Amino acid sequence: MTARPPGPQDAEPLPGPAAHAEPAPVPAAGRRPDASMTLLTEVDRSPLDPGYALVAHRRATGEKGRRSPARAAVLLVTAAVLGIGVTAAAQTLLQPAASAQQARDVLESSIVERNDAVAALQQDVEELSAQIAALQSRLVGDADGPLRAEVEAGAVQAGQLPVSGPGLVVRLSDAPAAVVDDPEDPARVQDLDLQVVVNGLWAAGAEAIAINDQRIGPTTAIRSAGSAVLVDLVPLTNPYRVEVVGNAPALQTALTQGDVGELLGALRATYGIGVDVSAQDSVSLPGAGQATLRYAEVPDGALPEPLVSPTARATTDPGTLREQSVSPSPPAVAASTPDAPGAGADDEGSGS
Repeated sequence: MTARPPGPQDAEPLPGPAAHAEPAPVPAAGRRPDASMTLLTEVDRSPLDPGYALVAHRRATGEKGRRSPARAAVLLVTAAVLGIGVTAAAQTLLQPAASAQQARDVLESSIVERNDAVAALQQDVEELSAQIAALQSRLVGDADGPLRAEVEAGAVQAGQLPVSGPGLVVRLSDAPAAVVDDPEDPARVQDLDLQVVVNGLWAAGAEAIAINDQRIGPTTAIRSAGSAVLVDLVPLTNPYRVEVVGNAPALQTALTQGDVGELLGALRATYGIGVDVSAQDSVSLPGAGQATLRYAEVPDGALPEPLVSPTARATTDPGTLREQSVSPSPPAVAASTPDAPGAGADDEGSGS
């Protein structure tokens, strides 16, 4: 009888830790070893999506897919709806809101009404100024020619009457790189620049001056409010046209050689502000109408005691008033008596 050769089960166990190792787990029946890596396996086996694979197969075989009319209609309707929605959204974003548009309309109508009211008031001022001039002429009369000429000259100097004659036009404009909303931008024409130019023209012998049809008079104020330049609270816009009635050659010489010429040169060379000076054969300036002079007074009793004059204190003191009413008046000869001390004061008090 032939002996069976020794198999693995008859081998002697190795000494050491391997002799105590547990046997390897046997996979269950029907379970693949890579069952836990299904996703990776699918990616490895089928890297192309089934839809793409179908299209590639159709292209390779020359087969064309059939598109049903219902599907084409659905696609067309969907595209139309999306296009209409996008267009409506864009128009909604571009157009202002209803409340903002309403507020803008109200503001525009208010501006138009105020401008019409200002124009009507300006016309009334011109008519009243003409009536006042006619009454002044009637009051002076035809006999007193020098007085009438003096009154008319004063009205011209005050800027009340329109004038015309040869003169000069100085045009100032902001630099091209100027920031409109920045009042501190040196490239913009400032109120100080117009003040210097106007004062220099007056010193050079100008007879009448106007800036953008706003007549300059003795009480005219040129100042700024934000980014706007105001002449008697009337906002002006760029460019600024300074019109002058006077001797054009003398005015040009003064503007070239004086401080105004240096300022205009610096504005042109340093900041790029537009400066243009031209002589005119005829310049017409409007009148500003009658000026309303306003002054302040100290209310009664508000003046401090040290500032009250003796005469005013005597007239306001009840005791002094009582004494003056009781005491008899001094004789008339006392005022001419040299030996009477204080006679002049008594005479002044009695005269008052």
